[in-house]
Amino acid sequence: MAPSIPDPGTDVTAPLTIPARPELTGGRRIGVLLSHGFTGSPASMRPWGEHLGALGYGVAVPLLPGHGTTWRELNTRRWSDWYAALTRAFEALRAEHDAVVVGGLSMGGALVLRLAADRPDEVAGVMLVNPAIATRRLDVRLLPVLKHVVASFPAIANDIKKPGVDERGYDRTPLKAIHSLLQAWPSLRSDLARITAPLIYFRSAEDHVVDDSSEPLVLDGVSSTDVTRVALPESFHVATLDHDAPLIFEQSSAFVARVTGVA
Repeated sequence: MAPSIPDPGTDVTAPLTIPARPELTGGRRIGVLLSHGFTGSPASMRPWGEHLGALGYGVAVPLLPGHGTTWRELNTRRWSDWYAALTRAFEALRAEHDAVVVGGLSMGGALVLRLAADRPDEVAGVMLVNPAIATRRLDVRLLPVLKHVVASFPAIANDIKKPGVDERGYDRTPLKAIHSLLQAWPSLRSDLARITAPLIYFRSAEDHVVDDSSEPLVLDGVSSTDVTRVALPESFHVATLDHDAPLIFEQSSAFVARVTGVA
């Protein structure tokens, strides 16, 4: 199934909420929480969420604090803000569903990994698309100093191979905010072993935002015995809007059904 084309009047950067339809999922109410990435917006996750919603799953794609406004606003926000917002969305889904699967793109992948590590008995499954928990970039080492001298770097948004697609992200990368993300990585990597939920890992063949250093850390770091890697040969970083999006939709749909026991 190809990504849907939103109605012209739809604000694709707004949060997405789709109620569960248990009549389509064997009588069980299954929730899916999806998180967009740093400087991005729910627009990058909307087609994926709508696909899962059409299958009867209750879907939530929150707008993370500092996103959907300006990059300067994002520069006032930190990892704790984004994680708190995602936690609230997860708790709301857990209160109304029999099981909840979480998924994230890039920084969103790091956020849902943190959630799965903190709540191993509550997360039914983890879906990752080019998650970021490490980097080899040399300029990152200078962020503690640069963030006080320079407010932003060039944009990391819209790394998409498919022509004419826009994830509706910022045109600059705020340094204080991204440094906060990097500061959260060490403790997350240390806690990956607490993750026991089934995990599916989607990885683009060519990614100009997140290098391949995160992949072995995740795949070798989690304690889950149910781990699947899916290659995305025709996509760049924002694969949820790229050529391989239908593959993500198909594989994730089967994954959610399997790990939640939906017939």
